[in-house]
Amino acid sequence: MEFDVRNSNSQLLCQPQSKKRRISLNSENSYSSCEVIREINASLPTLRYSDYFMEPCLSELGTRELIDPGYCSRVKDLTVGRLGYGYVKFIGETDVRWLALDQIIKFSRHEVVVYEDESTKPSVGQGLNKAAEVTLKVKISSSTDYREEQLREVTRKLRLSTERQGACFISFDPSNGEWKFLVNHFSRFGLTDDEDEDILMDDDATAEVQDPVVISGGEVSDFDDDPGTADSTLLSHSLPAHLGLDPVRMKEMQMVMFPAEEEEVEDINVWLSHQKVPFSKENTRSPLQKSAQKMILRSSSPMVHKTSLPLLKYNAGNFDSSSPATILMAQQNKGPPLKTSKSEGFKLDLKHETPVSGSHSYNIVDAALFMGRSFRVGWGPNGILVHTGAPVGTRDPKRVLSSVINLEKIAIDKVVRDENNKVREELIEFCFDSPLKLHKEINHETKEVEVGSFKIKLLKLVSNRSMLSEICRSYIGIIERQLEIPGLSSSTRVVLMHQALIWELIKVLFSARETSGQLKSMGADNEEDMMNDGKEGSPELDLEALPLIRRAEFSYWLQESVCHRVQEEVSSLNESNDLEHIFSLLTGRQLDAAVEMAASRGDVRLACLLSQAGGSTVNRSDIAQQLHLWRNNGLDFNFIEPDRIRLYELLAGNIQGALRDIQQVDWKRFLGLLMWYQLPPNTSLPVVFNTYQLLLDDGRAPYPVPVYVDEGPLEEAVDWHTGDHLDLAYYLMLLHASEEPEFGALKTMFSAYASTYDPLDYHMIWHQRAVLEAVGIFRSNDLHALDMGIISQLLCLGQCHWAIYVVLHMHHRDDFPYLQSTLIREILFQYCEAWSTQELQRQFIEDLGVPSEWLHEAVAVYLNYYGDLSKALEHFLECGNWQKAHSIFITAVAHSLFLSAKHSEVWRLATAMEEHKSEIEDWDLGAGIYISFYVLRSSLQEDNSTMSEMDTLESKNDACRDLFGRLNESLAVWGSRLPVDARVAYSKMAEEISNLLLSDSGEGSTRSAQLGCFDTIFSAPIPDDLRSSHLQDAVSLFTSYLSEAAAS
Repeated sequence: MEFDVRNSNSQLLCQPQSKKRRISLNSENSYSSCEVIREINASLPTLRYSDYFMEPCLSELGTRELIDPGYCSRVKDLTVGRLGYGYVKFIGETDVRWLALDQIIKFSRHEVVVYEDESTKPSVGQGLNKAAEVTLKVKISSSTDYREEQLREVTRKLRLSTERQGACFISFDPSNGEWKFLVNHFSRFGLTDDEDEDILMDDDATAEVQDPVVISGGEVSDFDDDPGTADSTLLSHSLPAHLGLDPVRMKEMQMVMFPAEEEEVEDINVWLSHQKVPFSKENTRSPLQKSAQKMILRSSSPMVHKTSLPLLKYNAGNFDSSSPATILMAQQNKGPPLKTSKSEGFKLDLKHETPVSGSHSYNIVDAALFMGRSFRVGWGPNGILVHTGAPVGTRDPKRVLSSVINLEKIAIDKVVRDENNKVREELIEFCFDSPLKLHKEINHETKEVEVGSFKIKLLKLVSNRSMLSEICRSYIGIIERQLEIPGLSSSTRVVLMHQALIWELIKVLFSARETSGQLKSMGADNEEDMMNDGKEGSPELDLEALPLIRRAEFSYWLQESVCHRVQEEVSSLNESNDLEHIFSLLTGRQLDAAVEMAASRGDVRLACLLSQAGGSTVNRSDIAQQLHLWRNNGLDFNFIEPDRIRLYELLAGNIQGALRDIQQVDWKRFLGLLMWYQLPPNTSLPVVFNTYQLLLDDGRAPYPVPVYVDEGPLEEAVDWHTGDHLDLAYYLMLLHASEEPEFGALKTMFSAYASTYDPLDYHMIWHQRAVLEAVGIFRSNDLHALDMGIISQLLCLGQCHWAIYVVLHMHHRDDFPYLQSTLIREILFQYCEAWSTQELQRQFIEDLGVPSEWLHEAVAVYLNYYGDLSKALEHFLECGNWQKAHSIFITAVAHSLFLSAKHSEVWRLATAMEEHKSEIEDWDLGAGIYISFYVLRSSLQEDNSTMSEMDTLESKNDACRDLFGRLNESLAVWGSRLPVDARVAYSKMAEEISNLLLSDSGEGSTRSAQLGCFDTIFSAPIPDDLRSSHLQDAVSLFTSYLSEAAAS
């Protein structure tokens, strides 16, 4: 059998007449050989894009698989890349059979994604989810444009980006832009948009690289071909397709409407047709060369450049296909630029269906046109997440469209929802209100901190170890009442019981021991009996016995925490295997039940040994020595049940031998076996915990996984890997063993994952941290993430007063002295509607010592936003924002009160600001005018004026002229900010003062003084008809004056 395989073919085909392959076969083996080649061809990986490449290439893979069967299952250092973007070299041997490489590996600008669909990703080390060396082409404007220090800065930022993604930085070569790094497994690696812009990438860099072109039947399909012959499937993802139009028809219309562009493309195709090169590995750059040549021609041609503009507006009134120009996507830069009088942005009303939230998602073609070039994800108020990816919990890749923008609310309140996902008021009470009320009842210290001209009182919980037991019992009582609520899911009950055990463990490990009185009996084993016997003999406890008492209490806690696991295991075992039952009982130190079972089966000797389990080390050494003698004397252990030997190993203190060849026990029972049967009975707890840690480091102990992983069950999958998180109980054990105030694992200890599967639930762990810190177990001032976690939960539930209470407990830091004040003001402003409408919350916040001015300011801004300007003015006055209050008074409030004849109210508001007029801009042209008006009116109405300078008509005339001048100046200064009613009010003022002035000018006044009054009135901002009337009176007066002068 002979084969001639040509490298120019990218697939291994079974075609005897093919020009690319000549196969001569013996007649009897021709059919079977052809079948072998077909199988090889079917198992080869697929790579359909012209600008993607692999080493070894497909033809080489086929040849080697034919010569060396199984080669494709162990390809050494497989390399897959995309021209102009980079490549990935998978370290070691890789099985490439049946892999759709173009679907698994996707390169884009400065990033590579392997297994984009997480549901199809294999475990680490399997498939292509393995260690690899990644090389990405980083496009910067030009390496010669950078100074040496700038290149070092780019390298530094790339190194930081690499380490942030959990990869290992190798190098960056500025000469060719190659960024190399090593990854252990795959997800997405590369630069984010912000990093892309920060490193000063060239925005036009990717123009050198053409989009992937599909190879069909060995030929390269180019989208620049004649649209009349183009396959409609190639246009299925184009703009017309997203708009629900026929893409082929739209392509034909484009040819008719834009012939110049088509002629240009045709000229390029004609020019390139003379330089076509056969497609092979050596010339895979031809599509890139075509793209580059097209850009060269276009840049040299005198064509009008067309610019795509972002989405400007959409018409929500009609989504019918017949409605023209519903969405304006782009336009040419011809004609005058678009002018808008006032732009308010694109508003998303979640109450109504829109092109992004309803059934009209295809009307928006690309999210980047809608939200901007670098839009991927963003946060809105109250936990609203805006993104263009798949909805949370959805694994259907067909639903991921760039035209759909998803708005989802993060489940911060998951802890207060029952199994039907309904928020329960009882859960809010027991999860937040009751624990926080208990926290508030504990003693506190206050510390006043100055924030500008205000002061706030920071709170600090204060307690001691003697009070710790009572505090823990109170918290346990709250959890027990919560467990009585019907409708809780099974996973929630597991977490709640674990929280109760944590409080019990805190009490056991850190509470102070009483030195007199009777101790509660903790159990029936030797340690507990020894503890009680020692107590009953003397009212005073020996201080040296306290570690043993604490050990006995911890032993009892450990028995209680694993009791349900032991019972479940015993109930699942076969009743005929008594020895296995006994071993399971011993893992939970249920010695009474184990001895009773052995005695009831007639195994008295074993019962005697079991009764001494975990006691004197002499008994353990005797059993160990007996086993050693049996082995040395060649005893055939086949005549002894394996379960009995396992029991003997456990009683001898060899827990590793006892657990050999059986299913691994959970970490708590392993810790119990270590403490009860291997270590001496007087070993202190720190030694026990440190011994377990050493075994854990050596891989000889089960990992202390969190309770939701260890016990479950969970309603949803948890993305958890060994080593990610430890159980909170184990952290407490390490904290007890360290006996140092500075504990290095506090941040991971008080992360949500240490006690619950909900990464946003901090409601109970915050109390545990606060109590431990209050009694002096540790000190830390960098756990603000824990504080912010519970604050977010409280705000999501509308519990603003408790959120501020938590903020006041945050540690004061000199490097962030205004952290608490900033958070409080943000809460007051953002959640004003929640707390301001509930008098209990408002009073609670005031009782916490929050400045009342901050509350009034938040309410004022809220009311001002919603247009209730009268109430907003009152609150601006209360908070001392005189400038804003004055602006609202002049532009919205004063004129309406004046026209309604509520002069006393205008006087009250104006005089309230008068004391602070030095802080108010344009006071004399604002509220000062109203005060001057009332004072002047009063002086003109009364004979006994309070102003001595008002005794003569001239002085009154001067005062009126001054007021009219200020009115005119005020109209000019405030301008369009003054509504029509304000101008009417000014006119009414001027009219009333004018009438009063004229009434005083008639008695005993000279003609010249009277004419001076008319001259003043003509300058007043009064209506034209009234001005004409006064003008007639002035002419009449002047005529009479002339007559009198002529007569005299």
